Amino acid sequence: MLTGKTIVLTGANSGIGLETLKLLVKGDNKILAVDLHTDKLAEFDPEKVIPMQCDVSTPENVDKIFETAIEKLGSIDIFYANAGFPYYEVMDYVNWGRIENIFKVNVYSPIYSMQKYIEYLDGKPGHMAFTVSAIGKLAMPGYTLYSASKFALQGFQQGFRLEMPKNVKLTCLYPVATDTGFFKKAVEGQGNVVIREKPFPVQKPTVVAKKMVKGLEKRRKSVNPCGLFTLAQILFAICPPLKHFYWHLEYKKLERYEAQKAEQNK
Repeated sequence: MLTGKTIVLTGANSGIGLETLKLLVKGDNKILAVDLHTDKLAEFDPEKVIPMQCDVSTPENVDKIFETAIEKLGSIDIFYANAGFPYYEVMDYVNWGRIENIFKVNVYSPIYSMQKYIEYLDGKPGHMAFTVSAIGKLAMPGYTLYSASKFALQGFQQGFRLEMPKNVKLTCLYPVATDTGFFKKAVEGQGNVVIREKPFPVQKPTVVAKKMVKGLEKRRKSVNPCGLFTLAQILFAICPPLKHFYWHLEYKKLERYEAQKAEQNK
């Protein structure tokens, strides 16, 4: 079990972040739990969990996270940049701001956090973590911008490892679709509509969180919580038509979602 650490965790109020937080408090850890919403965070022992309401999409706010962490925790043993959000849609529009918004949270913020963390460490040992996502390795229909943001983060971590200071460890998490409020967030602003068919496969956030905490404890480079996805990557490489068949099935889900949305928003 991970114990005795000072930890910053973003995206802590829901999904993988919340389940990870539940496990971290079982050890003798002290956590600065950061999120846009903090209602769930108030339920934790204030001696172990310090809630911080914050939008991580600006450098000024990320700076505040570091200032608060140093003030409240005294040190930062682990910085886990977990915050992120998706869109589920057909990208049939022109909207610069929509592109920028998702990249600010999913790409700029974790990269800037890494820069800040290295500056803070100043040669001392430290441990950074990202939630990258399986979609950063395999794009999906309906998640074009989300996939793009995660591919960008995947490219960053891959390149950065080639020049990373020796005092820093980096752990990256690659969950598949997770059964959380993620899918509700993905369709915000699209009217009275829900995603009825989630991408296959789907995991519980409790399973993902357990594997991530173990990965942090063991200081692993990557955490792949779904063995089926790992197997699929091998099969897709051996037989590319299988990948195209999988994409075809997922695209049909998108078509049905678009038809459902059109019907409900009449």
